[in-house]
Amino acid sequence: MLPNIRIVLVQTYHPGNIGSSARAMKTMGLTDLALVNPRCYPDPEASRLAAGAEDVVDQARVFTSLTEAVSDCTQVVGASARLRSYPLPHYDEPTEMAADLVANARQGPVALVFGRERFGLVNEEIRDCSHQVSIPANPDYGVLNLSQAVQVLAYETFSVWRRQPDSDYQAPAHDSVPLPTRQQLHHFHDHLSQVMHASGFITQPHARTEEQLRALFDRAQPTRRDISLLRGLLSSLEKGMQGDDH
Repeated sequence: MLPNIRIVLVQTYHPGNIGSSARAMKTMGLTDLALVNPRCYPDPEASRLAAGAEDVVDQARVFTSLTEAVSDCTQVVGASARLRSYPLPHYDEPTEMAADLVANARQGPVALVFGRERFGLVNEEIRDCSHQVSIPANPDYGVLNLSQAVQVLAYETFSVWRRQPDSDYQAPAHDSVPLPTRQQLHHFHDHLSQVMHASGFITQPHARTEEQLRALFDRAQPTRRDISLLRGLLSSLEKGMQGDDH
């Protein structure tokens, strides 16, 4: 399961934070590091602060967008210090997040996403996530640096994994039914958008309807079978509308 858990760092400014995050990952058995548009990489400072986790830094993959970095993941959890306007399912307790992440990692890649040092993830990037998680901290000073946040959530994940050896672990019922990847969900939402616009259901270009529907499906966590069924329904509706045009 642990090789299926990916840490994604978005637009990291200080290369040393890449190395410190890699060190935090490796202490918890995580090795899959993805970097989205880092300011400096590769960089000697990243290797220096990795302090024994240089292999994680060296093997990191670089992507030009978060969408690309998590396209094959079935669950994508964005670490955020505060809730944004986009109503994603939110974990108040990292332990609950870790339990779901480990369970979903049994069937394919999952990701924990961390934003920029100064202001985290922007709303557009939150839309690439299926869930959010916050780290409980002192309300008067709840500031964690990037590698500290990685360490806390990596520790929670490792702790759940360590307490659930395969011999005793009872997989959730949905484990037998694969979840869709983020790419498959993007294709579904694009298809849904086309049908909604073609049918006249959406008439305002800036309406929040599509955003609310994305959030609804994220909360529902449909399986791949569900998405296939829904896309079949959309295709049937499209054919019906085309017939009406004739």
